[in-house]
Amino acid sequence: MTAETLVNSKLVCVALNDKEQLATLEATFNEAPYKKPPTQPVLYYKPRNTWNRNGAEIEWAKDFDGSDVPAMAVGTSLGVVIGKETCRVSAEEALDYVGGYTIVSDFSLPEQNYYRPDIKGKCLDTTAPVGPEIVTADKITNPETLSVSISVNGEQKSVVELANMERSVAELISIISRIMTLQAGEIIAVGFAGNRVPVAKGDKVESSIEGIGTLSNTLGGA
Repeated sequence: MTAETLVNSKLVCVALNDKEQLATLEATFNEAPYKKPPTQPVLYYKPRNTWNRNGAEIEWAKDFDGSDVPAMAVGTSLGVVIGKETCRVSAEEALDYVGGYTIVSDFSLPEQNYYRPDIKGKCLDTTAPVGPEIVTADKITNPETLSVSISVNGEQKSVVELANMERSVAELISIISRIMTLQAGEIIAVGFAGNRVPVAKGDKVESSIEGIGTLSNTLGGA
């Protein structure tokens, strides 16, 4: 199953949805250039050139001059797959618009700040694998009870509980649906651990959510 089979049109990611990360950055967000903490979800896209699949190699990023970048990192999120057209829905009805769930990993350059969208760091080719499949919504009673883990070369590096997200899945669907109409097959990556996991060339990265599966990819360039 290809990424194009799993994703239709939009892959929307939510940054800064980790409560612990927000607490850590509170002082920073009260200083210039931010002046205050974000009051709405911080969103970014992973465009089509980034889409990838389970089992595929992730390209090691190149700098502007064609040389390899010195460092990359990975975060993983529950992927909420929209089941039908979703526009301006309430949080109370939002989960009725979910068609299923999957896993989304985001390989990127290490984040330096959140003041402007990080186009260079987030839009790298092949860096958004999705999979291994879509589990239908009826199989997941409550997405807030799920946890996301990342292992690198067989060693667990990160575990994040969706219960510790600043905004719930339903809240995010409701808010995003008031910004843009969501169509069936489009995916929202609802939140990543604040501390992204550093990766190196040749690393095998496995991202798992119980009841959904394991998304496995290898970093190229070794």
